[in-house]
Amino acid sequence: MATDDERKRALRAFKKRLKLTRLDDESGLSRGGGKRSGITGITPPPGYPPEVWEELVALGKLKRDMGGTYALKDGV
Repeated sequence: MATDDERKRALRAFKKRLKLTRLDDESGLSRGGGKRSGITGITPPPGYPPEVWEELVALGKLKRDMGGTYALKDGV
């Protein structure tokens, strides 16, 4: 079981990685840029055990997507 602080750090890392992934997708030179990213879910950042991500799902902060990816729950 993860501590509250560990869950907060994991969620913050997830949000940061999701934001950077979306920005990278939106700035893609191959697409011409200026288009909104369709990325909604990502593979969680390394450095945290899978149990942390499952606890965040149980708390309603994240939701499981297909293929081992997670997405932010609406309103988080």
